[in-house]
Amino acid sequence: MATSLSRCCYTSSSTLTCHPMLNKPHVSPPHHIPKNSQKPVNTCSLKEICKRRNLKEAFQCLNNMHSDRNALVIFPDEAYAQVFELCASKKALSQGKQIHALVIKSYHAYKSLFLDTKLVFMYGKCGSLLDAEKVFDKMSQRTIFTWNAMLGAYVSNGEPLGALETYREMRVWGISVDAFTFPCVLKACAMLKHVDCGAQVHGVVTKCGYDSITFVVNSLVAMYAKCYDLDKARQLFDRMGEKEDVVLWNSMISAYSAYGLSIEALGLLRDMQKTGQLTNSYTFVASLQACENSLFRKMGIEIHAAILKSSQNFDVYVANALISMYVRCGRMTQAAGVFNRLENRDSVSWNSMLTGFVQNGLYNEAMQFFHRLQGAGKKPDQVSVISVVAASGRLGNLLNGMEMHAYAIKHGFVSDLQVGNTVLDMYAKCCCVNYMGRTFEQMPDKDFISWTTAIAGYAQNNYHLKALALFREVQTKGLDVDAMTIGSILLTCSGLKCMSQVKEIHGYIMRKDLSDLALQNAIVDVYGECGNIDYAIKMFEFIEFKDVVSWTSMMSSYVHNGLANEALELYWSINETSLELDSVALVTMISAAASLSALKKGKEIHGFILRKGFMLEGSIASSLVDMYACCGDIENAYKLFTCILNKGLVLWTSMINANGLHGRGKAAIDLFYKMEGENLIPDHITFLALLYACSHAGLIDEGKRFLDVMRHKYQLEPWPKHYACLVDLLGRANRLEEAYQFVKNMPFEPSAEIWCAILGACRVHSNKAVGEIAAQKLLELNSLNPGNYVLVSNVFAASGRWKDVEQVRMRMKGSGLKKTPGCSWIEIGNKLHTFIARDKSHPNSDEIYQKLAQITEKLEIEGGYVPQTKFVLHNVDEEEKVEMLYGHSERLAITYGLLNSSVGNLIRITKNLRVCGDCHTFCKLVSRFFGRELVVRDANRFHHFKDGVCSCGDFW
Repeated sequence: MATSLSRCCYTSSSTLTCHPMLNKPHVSPPHHIPKNSQKPVNTCSLKEICKRRNLKEAFQCLNNMHSDRNALVIFPDEAYAQVFELCASKKALSQGKQIHALVIKSYHAYKSLFLDTKLVFMYGKCGSLLDAEKVFDKMSQRTIFTWNAMLGAYVSNGEPLGALETYREMRVWGISVDAFTFPCVLKACAMLKHVDCGAQVHGVVTKCGYDSITFVVNSLVAMYAKCYDLDKARQLFDRMGEKEDVVLWNSMISAYSAYGLSIEALGLLRDMQKTGQLTNSYTFVASLQACENSLFRKMGIEIHAAILKSSQNFDVYVANALISMYVRCGRMTQAAGVFNRLENRDSVSWNSMLTGFVQNGLYNEAMQFFHRLQGAGKKPDQVSVISVVAASGRLGNLLNGMEMHAYAIKHGFVSDLQVGNTVLDMYAKCCCVNYMGRTFEQMPDKDFISWTTAIAGYAQNNYHLKALALFREVQTKGLDVDAMTIGSILLTCSGLKCMSQVKEIHGYIMRKDLSDLALQNAIVDVYGECGNIDYAIKMFEFIEFKDVVSWTSMMSSYVHNGLANEALELYWSINETSLELDSVALVTMISAAASLSALKKGKEIHGFILRKGFMLEGSIASSLVDMYACCGDIENAYKLFTCILNKGLVLWTSMINANGLHGRGKAAIDLFYKMEGENLIPDHITFLALLYACSHAGLIDEGKRFLDVMRHKYQLEPWPKHYACLVDLLGRANRLEEAYQFVKNMPFEPSAEIWCAILGACRVHSNKAVGEIAAQKLLELNSLNPGNYVLVSNVFAASGRWKDVEQVRMRMKGSGLKKTPGCSWIEIGNKLHTFIARDKSHPNSDEIYQKLAQITEKLEIEGGYVPQTKFVLHNVDEEEKVEMLYGHSERLAITYGLLNSSVGNLIRITKNLRVCGDCHTFCKLVSRFFGRELVVRDANRFHHFKDGVCSCGDFW
């Protein structure tokens, strides 16, 4: 048959599908029979040897029979048939071919239909479809058993079209089918997902009267299930009267499990148990697959108990299904228990555990288990490589990830798409973008996930232009773009702060109708990040069914745009809904309270966290420490820090930064050394907090030393911000020439931040020469930060260069920049009261100004206070300068605090700009003559005023 047709076609009523035959040359192996053993010949019959499934003994027995001419089998059917069946069961192709050659050599004139059928069966089971076809084609006669064997060979070797063509020929030639014909044919239909063809075969089954035979019905049920027609499968199942065959139950349970219908699958298991039907390992495996998540954990445990109670052997397939069930339910301890009790572990057992650790976020445990796998002498396969590479990425362990990448290349796994995509993701998560790009370029095949992973990797690592370029390439290739890719591109737009690009992507989303809730939330977030709060609000209001991410995105947008009050108002609004806040939302709210220095609100959020049972760890813990520090409560920040057991790098960095904010440089350094003692490796942010602390405490030598430690001990290349901290430190100490030389010798062009540090110090120490250079450099950078122009303007104003001041202000106006007005606020009675310079909008304005006049008079009489008008950088007369000083916003806030708080209570205020020298003196005198401790947070740091002394040591 196969030799007569180069292409065989199966025709149904609706389709025509072609099947290329496997026309490859066949080379017979050398004929070899193992030599006779020196041991006495076993007297057991060949039949008994085959029953024991001992292929070596069977070979020896055949060899002896041929050596002994008296024992030569005249009719070899029974003897050889048994050995062929043994070869088939063991998939021993080489041995099967040798015996076939022996038969041809010894009985060249002998023709046996029975033996040829066994050969077709054996070759099919051993995976040699070409040899099965050759034997089949040379047969002059064939029985139904021969045809069925050929059908089975096609199906078992993944050639369903060949099976259907063979079945078509049987029908054309009038071959009488039997019940055993249909399981193979129906399996072929299922493999092709061809329900119409399956239905036609079903009709033949009914016509032939085989629709009541259990194994045929089982095949029909399995076919309909795999062709997505579960209703038809269930109808056949229900139509069976006495369902005494466990295979029938297993087929239906397995079908429901495969399609995620867990309740139906487990309900059928209950019905099966009620009828008293015996279960087997396939029942348990199919039922455990139905326990797809933690909702079905209890049922999974019950099935586990039933397995332990049954008298059946605890085989590896059931054990693997149990491990997978516990993994899906997040119960790795129980999964490990099953694994440890399993003696005959296979690769599925090891990989199920390894994958389970990764899926449940236990990445360190995954790496430890992988070492155990290697210690057991197991070789990692593709699944193992994917799990270990994924764990390495999540841990940021580049070395381990690269080792596994090398292993994958060496063993040829890297050509597998899933391995390649996982390697891409690992390099992205380890911030190794160059390796990620190189891996992406070298991938022989790329799917949509490959492109999406590479775009996300570039976006997350701030390679925004490369992410956009790759996105353009995706569009050029005509690949579909999904919500995840768009999310990465929105992240890129956020990083670039490019409103035109954001609007373009927003329009693309609308045109392609990609706007799901996740993207709507991302759009709110990106408009907020780009400073367009109005668009963010409109998009937020447009979302019909808001989830907690929607609210968090809007709150984050408010905080990012300096509207922390609005963010807190949104927090109270969300509490009126049925939504449960998550850790991200809480961190956002803590950040809002911190930016406002709203201690009472911060404590309320802290209390909410404790009441809701959130663990004080990770981002929540570090945000709370930061909040207390930003609210001026360094003592509570430290208490919270000390009570947290598992301190990560972010928490240590937050506490170091907290000490820096409050001018406690020595305490910050001590914390750094303690952190090193805990074997934590500092990062760029840690050193930034440390250098900041040194800067505000005047610790010059320590600052220089830590910059060297950063570069040489930890191999971290300093950012411009690190250099700016050291420049600021030298400038504050009036070592301006040294600071200027340091700037000139930096390995890159100084940023605006660095020139600002130089210029600010020149203004304080009246160094006009260096200040002039710094001012010109700052103006040349054309910064979009209005604060930079204000600083230059103030330096010019302090020197009386009013024309230059006017030019700078005109330049600001031409660039669309505005000076940020000075603003101070104080929290009284769970409400924030805000003041701007010479503000009279407050309801108690008259009372405030009257009290301020009394305070000023007392300080002038008792404290010798004299207004320092040099800090008023406006071209007005002295009297107006004094009036301007008296109206500074921090004085109004302090006055309101004195009016509305009990004697002796601490007063906390916050100012958005740096406190001027005159107001600093005013605060010191108030703390002394009114017996009040003042905590003032300005744009640079905290000032703790007590008994006429400031914690900054007049160094800010």
